[in-house]
Amino acid sequence: MNYTIRHFSSALLLTGGILCSQNLWACERPVVYGYDYIDCLSDGLANVERDDKKGFIDKTGKVVIQPLYDWTYPFSEGLTGVSRNGKWGFIDNTGKVVIPLKYDMAYNFSEGLASVERNGKWGFIDNTGKVVIPLNYDETGPFSEGLASVERNGKAGFIDNTGKVVIPLKYDMADSFSEGLARVQQNDKWGFVDNTGKVVVPLKYDSADFFNEGLARVRQNGKWGFIDNTGKVVIPLKYDSADFFNEGLATVMQNDKWGFIDNTGKVVIPLKYDYAGSFSEGLASVERNGKAGFIDKTGQVVIPLSYDWAGSFNEGLASVERNGKRGFIDKTGKVVVPLKYDEAYDFSEGLAKVMQNDKYGFVDNTGKVVVPLKYDMAEYFYNGIAAVLDRSTGEVFYINRQGERLYWLGGRRFD
Repeated sequence: MNYTIRHFSSALLLTGGILCSQNLWACERPVVYGYDYIDCLSDGLANVERDDKKGFIDKTGKVVIQPLYDWTYPFSEGLTGVSRNGKWGFIDNTGKVVIPLKYDMAYNFSEGLASVERNGKWGFIDNTGKVVIPLNYDETGPFSEGLASVERNGKAGFIDNTGKVVIPLKYDMADSFSEGLARVQQNDKWGFVDNTGKVVVPLKYDSADFFNEGLARVRQNGKWGFIDNTGKVVIPLKYDSADFFNEGLATVMQNDKWGFIDNTGKVVIPLKYDYAGSFSEGLASVERNGKAGFIDKTGQVVIPLSYDWAGSFNEGLASVERNGKRGFIDKTGKVVVPLKYDEAYDFSEGLAKVMQNDKYGFVDNTGKVVVPLKYDMAEYFYNGIAAVLDRSTGEVFYINRQGERLYWLGGRRFD
């Protein structure tokens, strides 16, 4: 059977016959009935769909804007982009059309301006519909920290909210500003510029990530290290692999051995493990000679390396595996949920998704089965609801913590 999904706010991935997601459900949704699809609340309103038409309800379920449109965005800065019959415009939170539906494409407002497209050219309008920046660019990004990336003839740069070119269009790629810097690429090399266009970090890296905990991970000639926001190399590019900093430490690998460094580059935990995961709730999983356990931030083994696999701690519990079966342990190493499941995922809101014989359900932190293992897919709980798939009917829908069905997700059966 060929499974397809339409009209999701974020696309589910179909991998090897099992549906999985990318943390899609982390938002608040009204719990009401009678719609094919209900999106996250944004600015107090949630996008809903019925019979292929979209509108908005408030958090109580009251209809604020009737389902009339072919497509809508979540509300942003008091307005949302809507489309009907192939044309885009903007409405306010009462449903009033503020900007006529006359554009071929439009994106939501950011810092008072929205990018719009007509006849293949992009520009910006204000919240009255006035064209502030003429539609003469091939691509535009959203405004962030007063600047927006724009592209023309294959070259990218930045403009301010008057349309003035602040940073010349000379880069092959340009990302949005964050913390005063923007990533740019030229001739396959990455660096960072400030909001005047000054190159703060030279364009010499094969890869450069966004800043996290004050540092950015960079790669050159196959080696990874970290720079600060002045471009100074804080941690030399000498590692074969390096992860992001988490709880003050980052996992690094050299010569196939993993360990941990702090944000000065000091090796806090020696590179002696065959694998190491990131720290979570003060502990990190490590593996050596095919066995996994947990260490603390001093490198002390807190839970012996006696498992075939170990995940990370979340809500005080971590999934572990032995002899092909998974369950959960607490931070003392005590088995709280017996190792009898084929798969066991992180806890969320006191419940964890587990799988046995290709069927998914949920257990609580004592191991009690709260939602029977009868679904072909299940997602994490957020705000008391989780998405599940019943392949026998081809339906994706939400359930509550008692396993009761709430409403369809996606507005379509699988066919």
